[in-house]
Amino acid sequence: MRTLVPPAPARLSPLRGQLGLVGLLLAFALAGWLLTEQRMEGMDTGPGTDLGALGFYVTSWVVMMAAMMFPSIWPMVTVFGRLQRGRREAGKAGASGATALFVAGYLAVWTAAGLVGYGLFESLQSLSIDALSWDRAGRYLAAAVIMLAAVYQLTPLKYACLRRCRGPLGFLIESWREGRLGALRMGAAHGAWCLGCCWALMAALFALGVMSIGWMILIAALIALEKLAPWRWMATRGVAIILVALGIAVATVPVDVPGLTIPGPPGEAMHMGHP
Repeated sequence: MRTLVPPAPARLSPLRGQLGLVGLLLAFALAGWLLTEQRMEGMDTGPGTDLGALGFYVTSWVVMMAAMMFPSIWPMVTVFGRLQRGRREAGKAGASGATALFVAGYLAVWTAAGLVGYGLFESLQSLSIDALSWDRAGRYLAAAVIMLAAVYQLTPLKYACLRRCRGPLGFLIESWREGRLGALRMGAAHGAWCLGCCWALMAALFALGVMSIGWMILIAALIALEKLAPWRWMATRGVAIILVALGIAVATVPVDVPGLTIPGPPGEAMHMGHP
C-alpha cells in the first residue's frame, strides 16, 4: 500500500495540484449555482413544484448536483488524484483523465437517482389525488417526508454510508480499480455510498420545493456539515434536530417557515421547461 502514497521529493507539487483540484471543483460548483439560479428563476411554487419536461429536468438536475455536492466531495476527489499521481511517480499505471472520470462516475449515479425521483414524482402527480392537495393532506405529507429524513439520520445504514464518505483513503484502497474504466467504476461506487447517505435529504428537498435555490442551499449545507465536520455524531444529530423542527413547522405553521412557498391552486403553477 505504501506505493500508493506520493514519494517525499514530490510533496510540494502534489500540494499545488491538490489546491488546484479543489479550486476547480469549487469553480464548477459556483458555475453550477449561477446556472441553476438562472434556469430556475420563477419556478419555485413550493412543495409539488412542476419539474418540467424530462430533458429540462435532467440537465437541471446534473447542474444542481454539481452545485450541491462538489463542495463536499473535494476530500475524496483530491485523495484519488493524489493516489493516481503517486502511482505514476512510483512507476505504476496511472491513467490520464482518471480524476475526471471518477467525478463523471459519481455524477452518473446521482443522475440515475434523479431520474428515479422524477418518475416517482410525476407518477404521483399524474394520479391527481385531491386529498393530497396542500390545503388538505399535502402539508402533512411534506412534513412526513422531512421527518423521515430526520429519522434516517440516526439509522445504522446512514452511519455505514457516511463512514465511507468521510474516509477517503480507506474507501479508495478498499475499492481500487486500475485504468480509466476502474476510475469510472470507483466514482460510481462513491456515488452509490453518497446516495445511500443523502437520499433522504434529497427527498426532503423535493418536499420543500426542489426548484428553490434557498432550500437547495440549506440541504447542500447540511450535507457538507455531516461530511466535513470533525464530529460526525454531532453533525448527524444536529441535522436530525434541524429536520425535526422544520417538519413540525411545515405541518403546523407553514406560512411562518422562512423561504417556504405555499402552493396555490393548480392553475397558478408555472410549467416552465415544457414545450
